[in-house]
Amino acid sequence: MTDATPCPSPAQLRTAHARPMPPPKGSWRQRCGTGLAQAWHTWALLLALALAGQAQAQPLKGWSEWKAAYMQADGRVLDTAQQNISHSEGQGFAMVLATAANDRAAFDVLWTWTQNNLGTSRNDGLFAWRWEPGRAVTDANTATDGDLFIAWGLARAAEQFKHPPYREQAARIAKAIREKAVVEGTPWGTVLKPGASGFDTPRGLVVNMSYWVFPAFDELNKVDPSPQWAALTRSGLRLAEIAQFGRWKLPPDWLLLVNPLEPDPGRPPRHGYDATRIPLYLYWAKLAEPSKLVSFNQFWNHFKCDAFLPGWANVLDNSIDSYGADPGVVAIRTLLTTGKAPATKPPIAGQGYYSATLGLLVDVAAREGGRR
Repeated sequence: MTDATPCPSPAQLRTAHARPMPPPKGSWRQRCGTGLAQAWHTWALLLALALAGQAQAQPLKGWSEWKAAYMQADGRVLDTAQQNISHSEGQGFAMVLATAANDRAAFDVLWTWTQNNLGTSRNDGLFAWRWEPGRAVTDANTATDGDLFIAWGLARAAEQFKHPPYREQAARIAKAIREKAVVEGTPWGTVLKPGASGFDTPRGLVVNMSYWVFPAFDELNKVDPSPQWAALTRSGLRLAEIAQFGRWKLPPDWLLLVNPLEPDPGRPPRHGYDATRIPLYLYWAKLAEPSKLVSFNQFWNHFKCDAFLPGWANVLDNSIDSYGADPGVVAIRTLLTTGKAPATKPPIAGQGYYSATLGLLVDVAAREGGRR
């Protein structure tokens, strides 16, 4: 966002007043004769199909650098910010990215490592979320977003690599997610537990809205048909609409399902590195209508200097992170405000695992998502 005044300091940004967003610009429409319009429609459809094919075939820029920095030859993904641990989320992210990069070899080793190291400590079809070097699995509980990405990656791979067994494996995991992590009949509809256990409190269920991986739901419904997938989309959209706190009306990373909703009192009340994925998944699923992005845009547009975006905001006292968000988070803002991934990014290896991974996910979402 360009501004004639100099970029304010972080201290000034804490107290600056947000400016109102300008109204959206009008659209234009071209009229033509019936025959010409039909011909134009046919040509546009053929062009769109051709471009879709090119998008599917084109390489994923930065994928080779990402693999060199964060993926071992055996398929283990390293979270370099957490002592090189591995987790189901990282494995699932990488499996989806491998399908977008059309990298069958990488996908196969990622899936093999995931099965052999995260899947063997459970007997319910899901995956342990945390694995540490030298200690193997140190937390056998699940992370539902990781399980969703793993299942979604397999469903994508079944189509991308024409390998039906992947579809069967995706269906088994998707069914297990519904059995272990989906809760029906709440006042907010059918909701998603963050893991198989540990999120039921005396006051209510704690959820993480970034675990609603919207683009995965329709795809998993194809391999595991169930009305619960569409119900999850509805509940996720509803929660995003009403779970709004603080001056920017932002959803927190962790939410307590009480009436009225509250940020989870057991964790920092922040809109941060989890909740920042909510608009990314909305865009990827083609659900990013302007009305669903008002709160995010208010937050993003509050800061006059494009070079600065807080990594988090406290949704109770409106304080912010003064150090600034990582490039991957800034890439999400760029995608949602321009419809395009950033043209330039810092080197993959210098960003750190999570930022670099978000940046690649933004690239894939820009290719596959959009607005309906």
